[in-house]
Amino acid sequence: MEKKVEKYDVVIIGGGAAGLTAGIYCGRARLKTLLIEKSLVGGLATYTNEIENYPGFPEGATGLGLMELFHKQAKKFGVTFKLTDVKSVNLEGETKIVETFRTTYEAKAVIVASGGKPRLTGAKGEDGFLYDKGISFCATCDAAANTGKTVLVVGSGDAAIEEGMFLTKFADKVIVSVLHDTGKMDCNEIAKAQAMSNPKMEFIWNTVVHEFAGEERLNAVILKNLKTEELIPVKVDSCFLFIGYLPNTDIFKGMLDMNRGGYLITNEKMETNIEGVFAAGDVRDKFLKQVATAVGDGAIAGYSVEKYIAESETFHSQIMRSDMPGMVYVWNAVDPKCRELLPLIEKYEAALVGKVRVTRVDVYKSAGIATRLGVTQVPCIVTIKDGKIDRVITDNICDEEIAAAVE
Repeated sequence: MEKKVEKYDVVIIGGGAAGLTAGIYCGRARLKTLLIEKSLVGGLATYTNEIENYPGFPEGATGLGLMELFHKQAKKFGVTFKLTDVKSVNLEGETKIVETFRTTYEAKAVIVASGGKPRLTGAKGEDGFLYDKGISFCATCDAAANTGKTVLVVGSGDAAIEEGMFLTKFADKVIVSVLHDTGKMDCNEIAKAQAMSNPKMEFIWNTVVHEFAGEERLNAVILKNLKTEELIPVKVDSCFLFIGYLPNTDIFKGMLDMNRGGYLITNEKMETNIEGVFAAGDVRDKFLKQVATAVGDGAIAGYSVEKYIAESETFHSQIMRSDMPGMVYVWNAVDPKCRELLPLIEKYEAALVGKVRVTRVDVYKSAGIATRLGVTQVPCIVTIKDGKIDRVITDNICDEEIAAAVE
């Protein structure tokens, strides 16, 4: 079966808070935008009962309710949604290819906002209690809902112990299931000492989860002692799993730079190592993974895509045209040396009308076009002939050098 081909300005992979925010920014910039989500628009946030730390909602909001607002706003700005899985991508070159089972999508830019998923225990009954039925992965999100209750934390790394201590501010008791022998944890020593001296925390050593039990909602976790194989039923109101997180980046391996954990590495503009490919949200290597930080990432990625596409169009339609020779002045508006040359540039702008296309490129706000021209220092003159770079002048920019270059 031959796949149909659809063209977009930008394709966003992932429909969580980051992807939806990026879609809002791209749609509002009147870019033809497609958002692909393989399961539920809103991502993991939709499974959170209550979000109290997202600004603008003093009474709190449900994760599903908040994400529905994001979704509605993105659709308002014309974002197209496809509920399907991305099978493969080809991100090199100016046209990016995103493949699903039935369709090939071509785009000028791609935003990866594919998020991730918490690592599960694989224990019996686990699937029936995920997210809003008793098993949680975010103490910051769900701690308040466990005020006065008993909770179980599975894991002993830094995240598990620090989140467990946070839970003690709300819960009456926090029980920690630790894989290792008594007194041994995977967290740092300071966190370990603080946790073991916390009167609300108790530890069950040498254990893993054997089974999750309950009816409509979790009410017990059965632990298994690894040495004695004894089964230990623990009555709980909720269970928090902190045994790792798996970013959804498998299809990008070998293409996009990522750390040892598989998280994508970006700069502050959400740019990856491939030009025209951006990443946002929990899929990034970042300090804090929350709805609020995902929104920030998505906003930056959407804005960056807008600028990238605008610069691409300027680069091809104005700078690299072959119908007329060109001269590009690459400068920085806050650099005194660059400003001193402006009268000379203005002189040639006037003298070369109809003969040479003169363009000014200010790197103060963005170095995108300069990078495409291979310019790393300013001020700089680049001349274009037959749609190709002819000369690059960085030293001794003067009347004689420019005259010789544009002959």
